[in-house]
Amino acid sequence: MRLNDKPAKAAQIVVPGDTIRVRQSGFDRILEVTAVIAKRVGADIAARCYVDHTPVRPKEVIPQVPVRDRGAGRPTKKDRREMERLRDNFR
Repeated sequence: MRLNDKPAKAAQIVVPGDTIRVRQSGFDRILEVTAVIAKRVGADIAARCYVDHTPVRPKEVIPQVPVRDRGAGRPTKKDRREMERLRDNFR
């Protein structure tokens, strides 16, 4: 967690205008505080107290699994290496 591009702890005090950067699922989420709430409220009210400046995440590409003909037996060493190479290209 970073507050105004400096490392911060969870209990650090924020004021309107502060920028908070949190790492979630491998991506940075960037939030700007617009209002401070004194007590716990619902998610819809809390969402009005910040502006989300998070860039759009790239869509995940799901690789197609190679399909072998039924009854073709086990893949050969060459087939296995091709499948591994294809799978590694999408990681």
